[in-house]
Amino acid sequence: MASSNIKHVTVIGGGVMGSGIAMITAANGYRVTVVDVNEDAIGRAKRQVEKDMRRMAQHVSKGNEQAENKFYTEAAARMTYSVNLKEVATTTDLVIEAIVENLEQKQSLFKILDQVAPPHTILASNTSSLSIAEIGLGAVRKDRIGGLHFFNPVPLMKLIEVIRTDNTSDNTHDTLVAFGKSLRKTCITCRDMPGFVVNRLLFPVIHEALGMVERKDATAHDIDVAMKLGLGHPMGPFELMDIVGLDTVCAIQRERFARNPTDLAAKPSELLQRMVRDNKLGVKTGEGFYSYK
Repeated sequence: MASSNIKHVTVIGGGVMGSGIAMITAANGYRVTVVDVNEDAIGRAKRQVEKDMRRMAQHVSKGNEQAENKFYTEAAARMTYSVNLKEVATTTDLVIEAIVENLEQKQSLFKILDQVAPPHTILASNTSSLSIAEIGLGAVRKDRIGGLHFFNPVPLMKLIEVIRTDNTSDNTHDTLVAFGKSLRKTCITCRDMPGFVVNRLLFPVIHEALGMVERKDATAHDIDVAMKLGLGHPMGPFELMDIVGLDTVCAIQRERFARNPTDLAAKPSELLQRMVRDNKLGVKTGEGFYSYK
């Protein structure tokens, strides 16, 4: 059920997170435009969205082929793709930024969006580690900036962290929460602090797990088994890092450590950095702590 205040959603960045966000948004009744840097990137995003949408259609139709085709056709019809950011932004109600975890690039993007989007448009970031306030530093509409942190894989993970800065208005916050709920997600609210809730709790665990492997205290596999059978976690930290992407985990560690060098739980792991240099990034490259080839 679409939120009444939002009709058209623009997702910037058609990678794993962006395509997932776009797909579930269109599947829940919104018009969605995915914006990316070139036609090749758009093509990849479109193929991923269509693949995920077909899978969702099969799931919700429960074997009814007619219902499956109807769901897929209607949802796909709400999707459009573009390389023209400024043109798309002039007609959108909500922007969800899902580009690389780079503060300068996000700041530049938000400054452009602030200049071209209609006054009512809310600008949201899907960042998992950067300050929402700093991302929107160059924008004027600071009351209409917030965070919508989805989790990977977006169609399956039920949580959204809704982040509010000191300047985020109540109306903006309430609209973002209503939007998240309309996607059939559970929303929690967090102030704009490093790591928000989930990563603030997760990264000390990742730090300790990586340290154990580096010291040869235990293997990655055995640590994952311990976390699943001993603590009831659905997956262990190494399985999770492989899904998220070791490059993403490494980038978050560097960002957190740069902001707070006394936070030892954020200190970049030498093992992780070496694996990133060797392009062992996890599921997306076929090998990380586990092999997916």
